[in-house]
Amino acid sequence: LIPLGVRAVYNSDGFKLWLLIGPVKIFLLPKKKKEEKQEEKPKKAAKPQEKKAAPKEEKKEGGSLLDFLPLLDVAKGLLGSFFRKIRIRRLEVMLTLAGDDPCDLAVNYGKTWAATGSIIPILEELFVIKKRDVQINCDFTAQETKIYAAADITILIGRLLGLVGKYGYLGLREFLKIRKKRKGEHNNESKSS
Repeated sequence: LIPLGVRAVYNSDGFKLWLLIGPVKIFLLPKKKKEEKQEEKPKKAAKPQEKKAAPKEEKKEGGSLLDFLPLLDVAKGLLGSFFRKIRIRRLEVMLTLAGDDPCDLAVNYGKTWAATGSIIPILEELFVIKKRDVQINCDFTAQETKIYAAADITILIGRLLGLVGKYGYLGLREFLKIRKKRKGEHNNESKSS
């Protein structure tokens, strides 16, 4: 029942990312830069490198597409199972359109709301969105369009483990079928030669 996920924020400071495990937040990005050491150790003289023989490139030969298709079916089922299981606890988007021409800005404002109006129902069909705040504003004095976006995206660990277990088993089963089929073909070729 513990949610696992990420919190992503993009603002004027740049992109930031946290790992969410239940009520605990762990900061991931951007990594803090370590202070450079004031004293640097003198570098040792580099030894001349011996020339190594280039490894021979193996001929890359593809496998049968018909053997690969069952694995694609498993992957499609896995992705389809994620629908409505991923939760967006909070989705915030604040877009500030810039422009000095009121007529152009009004047209862009209308186009932006039309695009937003068509994207939000798709997101709500794919994910469970608990709290949503989407704002589009106009600023006649700004030089550039700015955006603030934040999202908390989670999935329950039990659901994630269940999906990975189920589709991991199905994928392994298909992989073993392909391997067994290839061994049979290989044995038939060696007997005939």
